[in-house]
Amino acid sequence: METVNLRLKGMSCASCANTIEQVIQAIPGVSECSVNFAIEQAIVKYNPQRTNLKIIQQVVADAGYTAQPIQEVDAPSEDAEKKARVAEEKEITRKVIVGSIISVLLVIGVLPMMIGSEISWVPAWLQNFWVQFVLVTPVQFWVGKAFFAGGWKAFKHHYADMNTLVALGTAVAYLYSLFATAFPEFLESQGLEAAVYYEVSSVVITLVLLGRLLENRAKGQTSEAIRKLMGLQAKTARVIRNGQEIDIPIQEVVVEDVIVVRPGEKIPVDGEVVEGESSIDESMVTGEPMPVKKQAGDEVIGATINKTGSFKFKATKVGKDTVLAQIIKLVQDAQGSKAPIQQLADRVTGWFVPAVIAIAITTFVIWFDFMGNVTLAMITTVGVLIIACPCALGLATPTSIMVGTGKGAENGILIKGADSLELAHKIQAIILDKTGTITQGKPSVTNYATVRGTANGHEIQLLRLIAAVERNSEHPLAEAVVRYAESQGVQQPLPKVQNFAAVAGMGVQGMIGERLVQIGTQRWMDTLGIDTQSLQSQRQRWEAEAKTTAWIVLDGQVEGLVGIADAVKQSSVEAIAKLQKMGLEVAMLTGDNRQTAEAIAREVGIKRVFAEVRPDQKAAQVKALQTEGKIVAMVGDGINDAPALAQADVGIAIGTGTDVAMAASDVTLISGDLRGIVTAIQLSHATMRNIRQNLFFAYIYNVSGIPIAAGILYPLFGWLLNPIIAGAAMAFSSVSVVTNALRLRNFKPQAY
Repeated sequence: METVNLRLKGMSCASCANTIEQVIQAIPGVSECSVNFAIEQAIVKYNPQRTNLKIIQQVVADAGYTAQPIQEVDAPSEDAEKKARVAEEKEITRKVIVGSIISVLLVIGVLPMMIGSEISWVPAWLQNFWVQFVLVTPVQFWVGKAFFAGGWKAFKHHYADMNTLVALGTAVAYLYSLFATAFPEFLESQGLEAAVYYEVSSVVITLVLLGRLLENRAKGQTSEAIRKLMGLQAKTARVIRNGQEIDIPIQEVVVEDVIVVRPGEKIPVDGEVVEGESSIDESMVTGEPMPVKKQAGDEVIGATINKTGSFKFKATKVGKDTVLAQIIKLVQDAQGSKAPIQQLADRVTGWFVPAVIAIAITTFVIWFDFMGNVTLAMITTVGVLIIACPCALGLATPTSIMVGTGKGAENGILIKGADSLELAHKIQAIILDKTGTITQGKPSVTNYATVRGTANGHEIQLLRLIAAVERNSEHPLAEAVVRYAESQGVQQPLPKVQNFAAVAGMGVQGMIGERLVQIGTQRWMDTLGIDTQSLQSQRQRWEAEAKTTAWIVLDGQVEGLVGIADAVKQSSVEAIAKLQKMGLEVAMLTGDNRQTAEAIAREVGIKRVFAEVRPDQKAAQVKALQTEGKIVAMVGDGINDAPALAQADVGIAIGTGTDVAMAASDVTLISGDLRGIVTAIQLSHATMRNIRQNLFFAYIYNVSGIPIAAGILYPLFGWLLNPIIAGAAMAFSSVSVVTNALRLRNFKPQAY
């Protein structure tokens, strides 16, 4: 399966988005399509053996729209889009101004007719029907051109949208008024009043266009997070080529380039420090305010700021492969995805416009046939057509999702999809992996004991053997042993290891010459039947101090024991306490022995512990909690956490961990601070509350507005909704929804 992001053009309302989604999903080979009206994008998953991009684009074109693939984050194209958007807004603004001036003149001209008496200051020529006709025609066909063009396009492709409603409503008012202007005697002969409603058509078109202008401007603000992220990138880089320092555009930097960075400058791309040292402000990417010290061998992230010293680094990732580009891509994908709560709105939008047209026809029939009043029939029909707007329904969810995911990125939280953002606030239990999640993930050897002591240098010789074996493992504990051996002056080079094997959740082993070297857990020793009584007292004492122990075995005999400690992150205790105050059950999962695990759990305030869990058993532990009927989140950072992250309802990866873990997760905490989990859940609550408010406003508006426009209150109070008021209400319904969504930009994590 392949996935493509498409930028869509030609949509005017949520019905358009629904139409595009339906025609794409009908293509054989397309498995999934999600169209986001708010950002005018579609995410399509398809089988390249059954269909291709050209077919998808052609189907969209046949429906009356255009679709272009979004290849990658590209600043120049963003600038071009911004210019196009500004030009479009200027054109709409010009039309709104012209429409407003003409509408004011027309309203003034009909004031005497509306109040039923002469008004001295209203000129007679402005009350002339033919003058009003001349004034309104430019509004009808130039100011309102987009509505009629859109309505005609929808008609040609056998669907209906907001343009259809506006075009029908204003056309009815305009054509009836023109007939009354040209043939007043005929109407009077039929006992009908020869009244005109040119002002209705003019004011409605102008108001709806004004609403579209304000809506577009508000929608533009929902993408503020993406623009901020794009603005972080440096424009140039100072690289060393042919022994000289030269400034080149960021797009020309290639992997392996050596780049010079001076104090106060932005780091252009991702890389590894090769010379010098400095402190780097990574807050714009990680959310962490404290500068991070960097020296030779450390990684640096593009778009972060060099604070103090000068240094040189080798570029390792450029273009779309940098951390910043990946973050932007994740946020864009999340903003283009759909939350499950939007499904109801989509279903309603699908039949909304046809239903409104049916209601409008019924309204006209009732008023004309049963009440015998063509004027009231026309007013109510136009009111129904004008007031019904599916845009508010279509914008209710995606605008909130866009702002919410953008706000998450600002706080160092990457949310992969709208479904994850929606589900996060329902979490009931959360499982935290110990190493690298609760702890710093940088263990170090704190204790080392051998059965034979230091006689004849046995202690160093044994350490040399285990360092040789552990060097073949990527486990953090193995790295700690190798570092410790180096610090103790173990002779280099280390001996060659043959038949190396890692036993998941147990330990490692290998042959050095004729000797079998094994380093592992107490459980492994018990499985192998190896006697460990000689150093049991040390083991128990170290594990009571929250240290992990590993036995050293040569040819089946215990020779030593190491104690390894991994300090708890300073933020872990605070974060766990906050999660528990939110009513979540917090559990810890680790491959460590139970005594060590429980010591760590006591330190951070966790009561439920899953200890001695092999990597292949982690997903089963998550599933066990799910079978208790709980919505479970899993937090981890390692490759062996990936299955558990995928199994969980919400997988949360620590950004300082592996790419595999982040790929399997739904949420990534860039900084690795567990307090980000609290922020993510609070953001989910705030976003879902905002979405529900939007949906409530949208549904209430339409459910109450349409019957009122149809004249349901007339028999009781003699009151009809003026089509002008209906147009104003329709125009500002979408604006109110988007404005409410923008309130999420003020989100701040709550203190507990």
